[in-house]
Amino acid sequence: FTVNAVLPIILMVSAGYFLKRAKIITSDGAREMNKLVFKLFLPVLLFINVYKINIASDIKFSYILFACAVVLLVFFIALFLVRFVTDDNKKKGALVQGIFRSNYALIGIPLATSIDGNEGGMYATVLSAFSIPLFNILAVAVLTSYSEDEKKKIDFKKILLGIIKNPLIDAIALGGVCLLIRYFFVRCEVNFRLSDVEWLYKVLSQFAAVASPLALVALGANFEFSAIPEMKKEIIFGTVARCVAVPIIGLSPAILFCGFSSGEFAALLALFGTSIAVSSVPMAQAMNSDAKLAGQLVVWTTVASAFTLFVFIYILRVIGIF
Repeated sequence: FTVNAVLPIILMVSAGYFLKRAKIITSDGAREMNKLVFKLFLPVLLFINVYKINIASDIKFSYILFACAVVLLVFFIALFLVRFVTDDNKKKGALVQGIFRSNYALIGIPLATSIDGNEGGMYATVLSAFSIPLFNILAVAVLTSYSEDEKKKIDFKKILLGIIKNPLIDAIALGGVCLLIRYFFVRCEVNFRLSDVEWLYKVLSQFAAVASPLALVALGANFEFSAIPEMKKEIIFGTVARCVAVPIIGLSPAILFCGFSSGEFAALLALFGTSIAVSSVPMAQAMNSDAKLAGQLVVWTTVASAFTLFVFIYILRVIGIF
């Protein structure tokens, strides 16, 4: 069960890495693939998944509130702990962002689907509608507060526009609008759905099907294993915190007190157990944080999570969650 859940994702990421090493994919090609994934295929996948949500039965606000509360708890714990790891403000910002911000859209949704089928994917999509905007807002807040140039005036309008223009957030918002329209049609007994426009829905579905495989291949192709000695302490701390501590913090109270379903647990593991978001690197660069450290954290947490996710999934399977 565990191998079937984790190995397909590892193999697709590995394929991207070795295709790059074999010079079948160039560095420029890998960057263009990544851009295509984030600006087209992944937004379409999120839109389709949000549109498929059943408002009456799929959205459980207590579950969403729990997940968002844990993200905020992890954020504040990371803010407290990074001061003991480094004195460099740029590194502090990159570390905090790396600890609370998971690669949820890229790896999390495919992982939840792999673990628990359509139910896991559905709950992961519902959480994405709330977690992805929360990740972006918290990232902007921490990178701004740890900006090296403290005298520079912060352009909040530019920051807000950056969040609004995020293709993933736009896709979730558009999917939500279309979902509300569909819900209104159901209440008014109007027999029209987006799927009735067969040619359009077919194209969108095919784009959505491409998103996860291409995203994982692009992730592997963008790997650069070049750990910098002076960042060793920060890389180890960020990797252990992201891949070991955060899943324990997020899953323990859910197991002990909440009684969630297997699909809900699959989405929570995807939210808390996956590696650091690829988008943390360009955001760190744009906001004068340590982009090199952010990039190294993406690489090493992705490698480490291949093992830690295996362990967490196995444990959850043994205790009867999955």
